[in-house]
Amino acid sequence: MPRSVGGVIRPLSRTALVLDIVGAALLFVILTPFSVVFYGPGAVGEGISGAAVAAIVTAGILMFGGVAIGRLAPGLALAAAWAGAIVQMLSGFGPLPIDVAILLVLYATAAWGSRAVLWWGFGSALLGALVSAVYLVVVTGVTSGASGWDQLTTGTLLLVVSVLALGFAWVCGLLWRVVLRARSTRSAQLKAESLAAEEQERVRIARDMHDIVAHSLAVVIAQADGARYAAAAKPEMATEALGTIAQTARSALSDVRLLLTQLRHRQGDGPQPTLADLESLFAQVRQAGVEPRITVDPMPPGEPPGAIQLAVYRILQEALTNAIRHGDGAVDVHLAWLPDRVDIQVRNTVGRDQPQIGGGHGVIGMRERAQLVGGSLQAERQGAQFVVRASLPIGEVA
Repeated sequence: MPRSVGGVIRPLSRTALVLDIVGAALLFVILTPFSVVFYGPGAVGEGISGAAVAAIVTAGILMFGGVAIGRLAPGLALAAAWAGAIVQMLSGFGPLPIDVAILLVLYATAAWGSRAVLWWGFGSALLGALVSAVYLVVVTGVTSGASGWDQLTTGTLLLVVSVLALGFAWVCGLLWRVVLRARSTRSAQLKAESLAAEEQERVRIARDMHDIVAHSLAVVIAQADGARYAAAAKPEMATEALGTIAQTARSALSDVRLLLTQLRHRQGDGPQPTLADLESLFAQVRQAGVEPRITVDPMPPGEPPGAIQLAVYRILQEALTNAIRHGDGAVDVHLAWLPDRVDIQVRNTVGRDQPQIGGGHGVIGMRERAQLVGGSLQAERQGAQFVVRASLPIGEVA
């Protein structure tokens, strides 16, 4: 991709540059012979001098060369178009089909040029209209034999037509410039909103993980103290406590690793939801008028890590919230607690007045929460249903 050089050359992909060059070459091949045959210095069928042909070809190369680099270097393209027009006028030709290139170059200066090139293009449209009108009246003699008043009227009409033609090309480029600017602004806005949503989700996850890790470490400390006192009197209780310590420490280690992947700016207090709170969540959904059909197959083989329980709860919470907002009152929830992972699937029928969902902050939060525990999540519309699927690794459980 060419890089900007002193503001003269714009960044442009190779594909776009190749398309511009090919398009300009095709126009040159089509319009230049047409200009030579029908607008050369002689009627059709008469001989045309080699010098005249060379002048038309040279002017065409300059003008369509400007078209080829119109997006890459609008300023240079404008200079090339002026050079081609000067060659054409010095050769004594009137308007030629190759002059279409001038309109395309003016469009490029307004659409992709810098602020200076934009106004150079505007000035060129006005000056070019004046020069062409004077040239047609004085040099080509389009008003020869007419009275002074008729010459003035014809010259004024030619000036107006030239201004309209050249100005129209420049204004069209300006309108496209506005469209491109609006697209760029909207893209930057969406990117900023996405980054803000991700940062907000990281802060919330960090707050949740803080409480889980604190709880795990408190359990480890309590069990370690109990095992130390029970080691002499009841060794079997010490063994049981050590097993609890090992399992709790593994869960805490997993949570600490998650914390290291986040940038936490603030934290909050409060108990974190677990699998035991899912019934309360389902009850809230029922109160909102949505009846979830819940299937758990197979059941959890033991006590999953706290981070996994929280992720399952939050993903279901957001998926069910989407079902309440966009669904028609029915939702299917399926949990599969396998030895090494938990699979989550939430399906709900989407109402006809909801043509597109799934691109909001809620889906971003669900996907990031799944990724932070080492899992994955897909949310997409399938026919009349919106489906959320997640797979979260749980490792060994107690």
